[in-house]
Amino acid sequence: MKSILKQAARLAVVLCAMLAPTAAMAGITVTSPTNGATVSSPVRVVASASSSKSIAAMRIYVDNVSVYLVSSNRIDTQVPLATGKRSIVVQGWDSSGTVFKTALTVNVGSTTPTPTTNKVYSNIDQMTGWEHCDVCAGASGQGPTTTYWQAQFQTSPALDGGSSEFFLGGSTPYAAALWWKQLGANDSVRFFTYDLDFYFTDFTAIQALEFDVNQSIGGKKYIFGTECDVKGTKMWRIWDYYLRWISTGIPCAVQMTANKWHHLTWEFERTTTGKTHFIAVTLDGVRHIVDRYQTPQPISVRELNVAFQMDGNSTMSDYHVWVDRIKLTAW
Repeated sequence: MKSILKQAARLAVVLCAMLAPTAAMAGITVTSPTNGATVSSPVRVVASASSSKSIAAMRIYVDNVSVYLVSSNRIDTQVPLATGKRSIVVQGWDSSGTVFKTALTVNVGSTTPTPTTNKVYSNIDQMTGWEHCDVCAGASGQGPTTTYWQAQFQTSPALDGGSSEFFLGGSTPYAAALWWKQLGANDSVRFFTYDLDFYFTDFTAIQALEFDVNQSIGGKKYIFGTECDVKGTKMWRIWDYYLRWISTGIPCAVQMTANKWHHLTWEFERTTTGKTHFIAVTLDGVRHIVDRYQTPQPISVRELNVAFQMDGNSTMSDYHVWVDRIKLTAW
């Protein structure tokens, strides 16, 4: 009888160990991609986290940079990755603060479909026919009038001997001015790289600097609107037709200093499902994945243009920005 009882007790212990959640059962399970796989970008990342306690959040790191965060025990998202060998870490933590992570590497082919015929618009800052306004640059296109101007072919400061100088002044707080250059409608292109250099002398006068690409096609205006919200969040923000400005959580103002050229590149896509896809931003060589999808605006025109906007601060201090080597690559 004692032998039978001992065996029953042992069996009960084993069953409890199998059924009860333990630390050994906790962790991250990544089902896509597989470690060492060769993939194309964007890469679908599917993973789940488990623990004896509730999962608070999960995060994806690419090459030690956080690119995605969700308050859930499961991830299923598309992550744009640069070509080459990439390190991916999927991390999660539970309500007690315990952290779990799984690391893997992938070999990325192309970040976007290989362009067969690039259309490159170079030295846009030196093109004639720039358009501009102050009222349309304000909230809901109803801003105040203010003092502003553009002077092209400035030799100093300049990188290629002919920068474009933009000025914003006046006395009305938070006034703004917008400049844009129409490049001619091009319905065949869906991917865009907006590349430029900018320089300023007074960082304290800037409320925000905006860098945009706009494509109107098929009754929709795809507004790839971006701005460095210098005085507010100090983050990069992107434009959504219905929600207006949305913070990406990616810092920009901390990298910007006066009396220095800054190099900026934005990567965009007009998706086949009719969305604006903000792929990534690179400021002074530091690239951040954005991977945000927003909604286009209804419109009847056909166009492709680039734009630059200056926003004034609460005291409306005068300031200048020089922009050089503006280039748009489209395919």
